[in-house]
Amino acid sequence: MSEDIGLFEAMYTQRAIRNLKSDPVPDEMIRKILGAAIKAPSGGNTQRWAFIVIKDKNTIHQIADMYRAVPSPVRSDDPSPSLRRMLTSSAYLTEHFHEVPVVILPCIRHDGSPPDVTRGGSIYPAVQNMLLAIRALELGSVITTRHKRNFEGQLKELVGIPENVDIVAVMPVGFPVNGFGYGPTTRLPMEEVVFYERWSAKG
Repeated sequence: MSEDIGLFEAMYTQRAIRNLKSDPVPDEMIRKILGAAIKAPSGGNTQRWAFIVIKDKNTIHQIADMYRAVPSPVRSDDPSPSLRRMLTSSAYLTEHFHEVPVVILPCIRHDGSPPDVTRGGSIYPAVQNMLLAIRALELGSVITTRHKRNFEGQLKELVGIPENVDIVAVMPVGFPVNGFGYGPTTRLPMEEVVFYERWSAKG
């Protein structure tokens, strides 16, 4: 495991990894990931987050069954190479979810008010910290939100999450399958997404 990776290298090479081995992940690594999560900023420093770590194989099998029951929403008759890779890796995760050694559920407590962007702002910095820690530890993961379209209630019941807590992601964690790892990412050029002083007509 290499934790000496530079911050910018981690940010510039971090990517979704869905092809994961079934090999166990040491508890020390999971604690480092969670330690990074709780160092993140949150709105008003309320720290209303909670993180459920699931290693029980029976529970993971049940989550996998829920996951497989909801197909990926992304479809394309003529996908780009990057979209084709994403669809292939998504199909792999769907088929092999039951083999994942660890699943982490980042959650956010709330007062029952309708969800809005500020609620996510109090949990997603923690999720990003987790992804960067996972990158530094040479593990793999991905933010999945398929549960939001069909089975969040069922998942909450399975692991005993109360009504006033939302699951913001289902994050499988494991060592990447050989041949799948980190590296340069494909993103829109800065000129297309960064404007100075005023919104550009390009946007």
